[in-house]
Amino acid sequence: MELICALTLIVPSLIMAHAIGGRCLGFPPLRQPCKTPQRTRLKLHREFWLRVSCEVQSGKTAEVLVDSPRVAPSRRAFLTGLATVPAVAFGAKRYFNSRDMTTDAAAVEAAVSTAAKADAPNPLLEDVSFPKYDEIKSEHVVPGVRALLSELHAAIDKLEAEVVSTWAGLVEPLERIGDRHQRVWGIVSHFKGVKDSPELRAAVEEVQPENVKLSLRLSQSKPLYSAFKALREGPEWASLTSAQKRIVDNELRDFVLGGVALEGEAKERFNAIQQELTQLATKFSNNVLDATKAFKKLLTDPADVAGLPATSLGLAAQQAAREGHEGATAEKGPWLITLDFPSYFPVMTHAKNRALREEVYRAYISRASAGDSDNGPIIERILELRAEKAKLLGFDSFAELSMASKMATLDKAEELLEELRSASHAAAEKDKEEVQAFANSQGFEGQLEWWDVSFWAERLRESKYNISDEELRPYFALPNVLEGLFKLANRLFDVDVVPADGEAPLWHPDVRFFKVLKVGQPKAYFYLDPYSRPAEKRGGAWMAEVVGQSRLMAPPGANVRLPVAHMVCNQMEPVGGKPSLMTFREVETLFHEFGHALQHMLTEVTEGLASGIRNIEWDAVELPSQFMENWAYDRATLYSFAKHFETGEPLPEELYSRLKAAKNYRSGTMMLRQLHFSSVDLELHARFKPGQGKSVYDVDQEVAARTLVMKPLPEDRFLCSFSHIFAGGYSAGYYSYKWAEVLSADAFNAFEEAGLDDEAAVRDTGARFRDTVLALGGSVPPADVFVRFRGREPSTRPLLQHNGLLAVAAA
Repeated sequence: MELICALTLIVPSLIMAHAIGGRCLGFPPLRQPCKTPQRTRLKLHREFWLRVSCEVQSGKTAEVLVDSPRVAPSRRAFLTGLATVPAVAFGAKRYFNSRDMTTDAAAVEAAVSTAAKADAPNPLLEDVSFPKYDEIKSEHVVPGVRALLSELHAAIDKLEAEVVSTWAGLVEPLERIGDRHQRVWGIVSHFKGVKDSPELRAAVEEVQPENVKLSLRLSQSKPLYSAFKALREGPEWASLTSAQKRIVDNELRDFVLGGVALEGEAKERFNAIQQELTQLATKFSNNVLDATKAFKKLLTDPADVAGLPATSLGLAAQQAAREGHEGATAEKGPWLITLDFPSYFPVMTHAKNRALREEVYRAYISRASAGDSDNGPIIERILELRAEKAKLLGFDSFAELSMASKMATLDKAEELLEELRSASHAAAEKDKEEVQAFANSQGFEGQLEWWDVSFWAERLRESKYNISDEELRPYFALPNVLEGLFKLANRLFDVDVVPADGEAPLWHPDVRFFKVLKVGQPKAYFYLDPYSRPAEKRGGAWMAEVVGQSRLMAPPGANVRLPVAHMVCNQMEPVGGKPSLMTFREVETLFHEFGHALQHMLTEVTEGLASGIRNIEWDAVELPSQFMENWAYDRATLYSFAKHFETGEPLPEELYSRLKAAKNYRSGTMMLRQLHFSSVDLELHARFKPGQGKSVYDVDQEVAARTLVMKPLPEDRFLCSFSHIFAGGYSAGYYSYKWAEVLSADAFNAFEEAGLDDEAAVRDTGARFRDTVLALGGSVPPADVFVRFRGREPSTRPLLQHNGLLAVAAA
C-alpha cells in the first residue's frame, strides 16, 4: 500500500502531492518543548505543531498483507526530499550518492524543437478541469513547464511586492498560484506514473531542478512569511473561520520547516540538498521500474508452469505474444513470467516448480540492487542528505523533522510499533510452525525457505478453509465489483456514481471516467485506470488529485469548483475475451483507493487549501481508505457484486462462509510484515549513520531479528525497491499504516454497534461518517474529526477484534 497522490498546493501546504495506515489512541494536542538550542528558531511556531498523545492499550493487531503499494495523500514534499515528480511545494509531500542523473540531452533538445515548431497552443497549459490527456505528449513538457514557471515567478514577484496581510491579499493569491502549478505539474507527475517513456524521463529531468527552485522560493519567501505572521497577529485574525485559521497556522509551521529562517551558507546548502534529493527520488523510482521490466522468464515446457491457475497462464501467454511469440496460448504456451505483481505473485503462491519459485523470488528481492540500476548508493546518499537537512533545521534526526507535521512523535510511533510487535510475535511463530508442519505432512523435506512459504501457506489455506483466490476470481469481475462498490457509496453516503465515459479525454483506452452525483447534481468526477501495464506504468495502486474543490477557483456561474480525482490500480487485465477477474485482495485494494477518492470528492470544505485530503496530517489520511476495506467482507455489500461472470449465479453461501473464516489466516505474520517495514523506516531515519561501517542492509537484518520470525536471506535487498520511503511519501512515516488503522477499525465498529443488518442505522451512521470524516477534510484536526464522528477517543480493541487477535492479546 502506498499513498502517492499528486495533490499539489502552494506555500507550505499550498502545493500538495497526495500519494497513500497507521494507528493511535488518545488524542488531545500537546505542546512540544524545544529539545535543542538550534530549535529555538522555531519557538514562534511551536504552538502550531499538532501533536497527539497516543496511549495504546496492551494488545495485538494484524493487518491484511499488502503486496502492492497503495497510494495515499502526500503533502509537504519539501520536508523530505520531494517526490518522484515533486509538486511545487510547500506542502507537497512525496519524499525520496551522489550518482549523477542520466539525461538524454538529444531527446530533450528534440522535444523542445518539436514543440517550438508547433503552431497549436501547448495542451499541457490549457486551463481546464479535465486535462487534454489525449493530446499531451512528452514534447510538451519542457516548453510547457518552463512557460508555467516563468508565469508563476512573475506572479510571485508581484505578490511579494504588493502583499497585504489579509486573507484576500495573501492566501487567495497563493492558492491561485498553487492551483495553476498543480494542474500542470500534476499532469506531468501523473504521466510519469502511468505513461512513462524515455522521452518523458528526459523531459522531466530537464525541468525538475527549475521546478524545485520555484518550490524553494515559495517556502523561503520572507515577505510572504512575514505577511502570514502579520495576518496571524493582526485584526483580521479574529474574523477568520476555524478552517482558515488552521490553514494559516500550518502555513507558518511549514515555512519554518521549509527553511525560511535559514541564511547564507545554511540556506544555500539546504536548497542544494533539496535539488539533489529530488533527482535521487526520480532516479530511484526509474531504477525500480527498469529493474522490474528487465526480468523476463520465457517458459515452454508445461511442466514448468504446473500449478499456475488458468488466469495466470492466460496472462503469461498474452505477455509472450506481446514479446513476439505469436500464437502463444494459455494451454500450450509459451509463457512469459515477469516481476510485475500480477505475474510474480501467482508464481510464488501456485507454481509447483520450486526452482522457478526460487529464481523469481531472488530476482524480486534483488531488484534495482546491481549494475546501472543499483539503488544501494542512492539510498545511502538519500539518508545522508535527509539527516543533514534535519540538522540544518535544528532537529536531531530526519524522523523528528518528518513528524513535526504529523500527529505522532517518534517516541509514540515506536511505542505503538513495539506494542503491536509484542502482541503479534507469538501468533506469527505459530503461523510459521503450522505451515512447516503442513508442508512436511505433504512430503516436503527440510526447512521451508522464503520461496516456499507463500506456496505452502496457500496450500494450507486451501486445506484449512477449502478456498483459493482462483476459486473466487470468477465471482469478482471488475464490472460487477464496481457496481457493488458504487451501490455501497449510495447506501452509506447517499451519492450516485454513474459512468461519464466520453465526457473527458483519456490517456489510455482502458481508462474509465465517472461522475459522482449528490441529490442528482454533479458533486465530483474521477478517472479509473485499473490494469497493469508493466512497460509504462509503475506498480502499486494510488489515488491522486486532478483538481480540488475550491470556492476561489469556481468557474463562471458556479459557487465552487468540483473536485476531480485519479484512481490507479494494477490488477490483471482482461484475458481471452473475459473481463478482468479479480482476487479478493484486489477487491480490497479497489475499495481502499475509493476511500481516498471519497474523502477528496465528498468534502464540503470550500477553502481550497483545506478541502478533501489537503491539510490533513499524513498519519491520519489512511482512515477512510482502510475503513472502506472492511466493507468488502460485509455480507450485503459482497453479495451486491459477487456473482459468476458467466452465469450470474451469486457466490455460494459456503464460499462466503469460508472466505470469512479465512479472513484472519496468518494475521500475526501479516502484522509483523508491516511492522518490519515501519521499524526499518524509523531506524534508518532516526539513528542510522551512513558511512560509519554499517550498511542499510545490516540495519534491515538487525531489525528483522526482532520483527520477523524468519531471517531474511543475506542477499535480500528489498530496500532497493522500497519506493514508499525512498521515492514516495512515507519516509519516517510508514508507521502511518498502523497508526491510522486503529482509527479505521474503530470507525467501522460504529457500524457494527449500530447493526450491519439494520439498514436505517447503517444509513444514519454512514451519513455521520460522511458529514465528519469525509466532509471536514483538513479544516479540523483529525483527532477532533474522529471524536465528532465516534463520540469518544479511539480504542485499539476493535482492531484487535477484527484481526482475530483480541483473545491472544488478553491471554
